[in-house]
Amino acid sequence: MTTFESLGIEAGLLQSLETIGFVTPTPIQEQAIPVLLQGTKDFVGLAQTGTGKTAAFGLPLLQLINKEQRTPQALVICPTRELCLQIAKDLANFKAKKGSIGVTAVYGGASISDQIREIKRGTNIIVATPGRLIDLIERKAINLEGIHYVVLDEADEMLNMGFKDDIEFILKETINRESIWLFSATMPPAIRQVSKRYMDNPHEITVGKVNSGNANIDHQYYATQHVNRYETLKRIIDFNPGLYGIIFTRTKADAQNVTESLIREGYDIEALHGDLTQAQRDKVMGRFREKSIQLLIATDVAARGIDVKEITHVINYELPDDTEVYTHRSGRTGRAGKSGVSVSLVTPREIYRLRQIEKLVNTKFHKMDIPSGKDVCRKQFFHFIDKMLQADISNGEYATYLPILQEKFADVDKEEIMQRVAALEFDRFLKYYENAADLNIRDSGKGSRESRSAERGGRESRSSRSSNGNYQRLFVNLGTKDGFYKASFLQFILDMSGLSKDVLGKIDMKDMNSWVEIEPSAGNKMIKALDGKNYRGRKIRMNDAENGGGRRR
Repeated sequence: MTTFESLGIEAGLLQSLETIGFVTPTPIQEQAIPVLLQGTKDFVGLAQTGTGKTAAFGLPLLQLINKEQRTPQALVICPTRELCLQIAKDLANFKAKKGSIGVTAVYGGASISDQIREIKRGTNIIVATPGRLIDLIERKAINLEGIHYVVLDEADEMLNMGFKDDIEFILKETINRESIWLFSATMPPAIRQVSKRYMDNPHEITVGKVNSGNANIDHQYYATQHVNRYETLKRIIDFNPGLYGIIFTRTKADAQNVTESLIREGYDIEALHGDLTQAQRDKVMGRFREKSIQLLIATDVAARGIDVKEITHVINYELPDDTEVYTHRSGRTGRAGKSGVSVSLVTPREIYRLRQIEKLVNTKFHKMDIPSGKDVCRKQFFHFIDKMLQADISNGEYATYLPILQEKFADVDKEEIMQRVAALEFDRFLKYYENAADLNIRDSGKGSRESRSAERGGRESRSSRSSNGNYQRLFVNLGTKDGFYKASFLQFILDMSGLSKDVLGKIDMKDMNSWVEIEPSAGNKMIKALDGKNYRGRKIRMNDAENGGGRRR
């Protein structure tokens, strides 16, 4: 059996691992640690979220650091504040028995003055988000000339979030580095490009299949009409009373709307989106980790770096536009060997995209029937009964009141008590679901237009509208050079405008410009929302591609 000691980890770190309870290395740790301990070899590690990547690079870093020299020697770059803090915390646990190695986390949303003071006091490892690190570099508050090791963690997520230019800027600042260690769940062309440009013949390992889904995750989908999407979501939540999970939407407007609707109906849920302050975000995440709330609803950007254990379900209220994003979403569940469920709500026109995702994760999606009202009530009832029977009655403050209870129920038999409990607990569900409609899409025969459309994945509806000229075409001076991919660009323009994805057609992106198809009724709103605004210091120009300039040559 492979051990951390046999991989070359030194005594001080082994003691810390024993205290934490780390016994056997995971596959990524087993393959990466011997290579990284050399310190001079560029490295690419491809592995899904939750496979132990932090220890895979963290243990070699701590062993290679010269703790006598109180200057930054290693740099870990990650996409979000949450992941930044988590990595810093893990490194602190790993080094607990080794001695005084300084680890400093620098991220936005916290006092930059405090972070500068901590760096000046002397530190060895900087864990940073790209934006805050560049801020420190430009203020000349940090010197990266002594950095020997650069770790890019969750590299694909950083590129999806538009950090490509930031990463390249940082790499150009680490002129004396000995090696770059890149960890990613997927390997899109942009990451391969970074690898070729900045790394020298890297040692590459893959744990599992690239872009493959976690084997512990059951991928399910519910076919529903667009108008029934919200009602279907409620049915799924009600049918899974022990559910603890994240609901993903495309836009922050959708996240907020769904959250407000569910809260009004008594569900324990909070939204996580870009409009929250850091203090509000921390409060929401704190409540979610403590399980004070059952559900978190988030956009892909807002959810980056969330690492919460024991999530049972991920629900895709809408499928992501970039199929690779699905891997990141579903990877929030089924972690550390536990099982999880990834649920997608899919309209007939989205079936084709679902099939593409199936190929990407190399997993068959199971089609589920939307539960009926009776199914939901039955499931909720038995869940309540099981919960009641499993309640711990050994120590309770209620004991003082038992004589009063016995007196109150002296003339009430057991069957009547059960009936009263059921009526009290399930009155709301029974009334709501008494005449609940069947939300499942029924195939009305081979000749039905809907079934034909579903088979073609709805391609007809989108392409025909475009070719018939029913879309307005908008020009915007933003493109891939601005750090956008289609998914992040779509998220950006929808967040800026507050519009729904349903009003959009094709998006054609080039280096410096893009063209967006949009329903004419929504075109002016999109233009007003973006035209004249600033993005990274550059003025956005958006207009009608046919009448206002921006024609393609």
